[in-house]
Amino acid sequence: LCFSTVLMEGVPMANTSLGSGSAPQPVAPTGKSSAMAPGLGLPLQVFFSLVMATILLVALAGNVVVCLMVYQRSAMRSAINILLANLAFADMMLAILNMPFALVTVMTTTWIFGNTFCRVSAMLFWLFVIEGGAILLIISIDRFLIIVQKQDKLSPQRAKLLIVITWVLSSVFSSPLAVGSPRLQIPPRAPQCVFGYSADPGYHAYVLILMLVFFFIPFLVMLFTFMGILNTIRHNAIRIHSHPDSMCLSQASKLGLLSLQKPFQMNIDMSFKTRAFTTILILFSVFTVCWAPFTAYSLVTTFSFGFYHKDSFFQISTWLLWLCYLKSALNPLIYYWRIKKFRDACLDLMPKYFKFLPQLPGNTKRRIQPSAVYICGEHRSVV
Repeated sequence: LCFSTVLMEGVPMANTSLGSGSAPQPVAPTGKSSAMAPGLGLPLQVFFSLVMATILLVALAGNVVVCLMVYQRSAMRSAINILLANLAFADMMLAILNMPFALVTVMTTTWIFGNTFCRVSAMLFWLFVIEGGAILLIISIDRFLIIVQKQDKLSPQRAKLLIVITWVLSSVFSSPLAVGSPRLQIPPRAPQCVFGYSADPGYHAYVLILMLVFFFIPFLVMLFTFMGILNTIRHNAIRIHSHPDSMCLSQASKLGLLSLQKPFQMNIDMSFKTRAFTTILILFSVFTVCWAPFTAYSLVTTFSFGFYHKDSFFQISTWLLWLCYLKSALNPLIYYWRIKKFRDACLDLMPKYFKFLPQLPGNTKRRIQPSAVYICGEHRSVV
């Protein structure tokens, strides 16, 4: 997460292998080195600054609302919602502790926050990123157990325990960056501390481990679980379609295929039955689209001297970093779009915490009358 060429306290440094134990040697500044400083043209500078400022505001406001909803409303504290709230918390902290400094660096094309904070910001960046990937992994495994294995074992207490474990493990993998192992230096070639080229095998090993833990392992496991879920849903849909009279509502619910429209009616949506599963699939798709390019970029940068020293490296870094941060802004919008409880709670909370917004009429007072249905001989109320 550092670069071979550094600029510290106004003194240019000679190229140093990232992760090497030798200290960089100062060299005399020259007009040529100053003229060749990486950066962006003014139009791109303005564009990236506006886009990143918008992403920052949306990510911060949206994820704060998600956390408040789960914290304040006991009815929202299911296991899956607790996990989503933790994901929102990680995205919120990324917006608070990383995005503003990247935004300033995009505007100035210079890292002005010092060597120590370079290491700290790198550690925080990967801490929140790894935590977000781990939570998506847990949610996808939970959906797999429910729909494929017919096991619903994730209680709110277990979800909280898993959250503690993931934070500890994320800290273990990211904390070496804060203490300088591998050694970190101030980056002049990207909007924040990102991986740079190094010939050190130890540095290569750390980058590979981090990419495996953060992206490749979660991606492959989630892909396997989603393929299993889709296959199970397809078989269950064929089964119910072929024997509609032999399937009761509670059995269909266990298969993840239940959609109640009115009493004594079960409407099976033939295009991927569970809305919750579809929501998680969308989150997984966003995670893949936003982070796969940055993962490939980090690996190529670490191993390729030519790519790292391209004149357009700062511009490429900014584009990919913008795409990474976009995920943190999209997640709360996906919750609002896909999850009705989140949408209703958001409409209630927004005027309360943002006084300039009007209170929507009838929203806080709205009460849904339960409908009584018979489910396999049992009388239940469904809201």
